[in-house]
Amino acid sequence: MRAWRAVLGRELQLAARHLGDALSAVLFFLVVCALFPFGVGPSPEALARLAPGALVAAGLLAALLPLDRLFGADAEDGSLDLLLVSGLSPAGLAAAKAAGHWLTTGVPLVVATPVAGAMLNLDPAAWPAACLALALAAAALSLLGTLGAALTMGARRGAALLPVLVLPLSVPVAIFAAAAIEAAAAGLSPRPYLLLLAAICAATLPLAPLAAGAALRGD
Repeated sequence: MRAWRAVLGRELQLAARHLGDALSAVLFFLVVCALFPFGVGPSPEALARLAPGALVAAGLLAALLPLDRLFGADAEDGSLDLLLVSGLSPAGLAAAKAAGHWLTTGVPLVVATPVAGAMLNLDPAAWPAACLALALAAAALSLLGTLGAALTMGARRGAALLPVLVLPLSVPVAIFAAAAIEAAAAGLSPRPYLLLLAAICAATLPLAPLAAGAALRGD
């Protein structure tokens, strides 16, 4: 665990030195949400109807932005080879990378969710459910994205392949997250959909790092 915490701390320190990456994801999220009123019109009813899907889609796409550099930057400067021989297993390294991505990208997106919800005329009563749904969706995407980043590392046009690999796997996450927000906005309980999201995260948590670790080893 000491090695795992050291790698996670390193990820947080690197993110603190490059705040532009996290800010660019948040700004992308807010700009996409701000564009919806121009595309569908200023009708409050139409915006509120589209808000759940728009929030989730914009959030997942924004979380994808930093993933292509998750392993690529370390591979370019040789840090990845040192991390792989540091005593931490490849799966543990992948898990630390996924946790770092969620903390530096997913959490800021969750913090910005009420602002994006206000832009889309989402009922304020649904904001807590939206934040929780986006937090779980971002966690699942961080795990799946780490797997995709490991698989495409070193590939030609890896940045273009990464969304093609990750987004189809994220379809169930997007469906349940949008359903949770829609239920909360309608005055219903979002609990069933949030539990399904948590189940996806629980299933992905052990499997994605193992698969990503195998990809890092070249198995």
